Amino acid sequence: MAILSVAGLAIGGIAAAGFLGGYRINSTPSFPLGLWRIEELSREARLGDTLFICPPASSPAIELARERLYLPAGLCDGGIAPLIKTVVALPGQTITIAGAQVVINGTSLPHSTIQTTDGQGRALPVSAGGVVPPGSLFVHSDYVASFDSRYFGPIPAHGTLGLAREVLTFQP
Repeated sequence: MAILSVAGLAIGGIAAAGFLGGYRINSTPSFPLGLWRIEELSREARLGDTLFICPPASSPAIELARERLYLPAGLCDGGIAPLIKTVVALPGQTITIAGAQVVINGTSLPHSTIQTTDGQGRALPVSAGGVVPPGSLFVHSDYVASFDSRYFGPIPAHGTLGLAREVLTFQP
């Protein structure tokens, strides 16, 4: 019993140290599975940055995602984990949903096909598009079934926790 207690404390200590050190485990297929680190971002987010970002818990699309268990549990508002997403549009850029594709300032975004239903056949919300408002980011993942701004629209940049850096990852 003592050995199990010591082992449990050791595992808990390692997990706490990793969490406090900014390490997170990604278990979703939107980005490579495995260990990631939150790196401090001491500037505004730029196009192409891959971020850890908390979505607004009060957004109807995020509430739906939480109900349907699209998003893992975590410490962001609403009890969900931060998302790992890449910034594809900044404030002032125009998002258009052209057919089933996202278009940013007239250029199609690769790997941005809009799915109308989830894996269980339930209807998905779709972003209305428009101009990305000040203080917001349009985020994306190349994974076809990623739940990103295609479905919930731009999200507040103030939810950014930092840059997402791969530490030990793999593609399934």
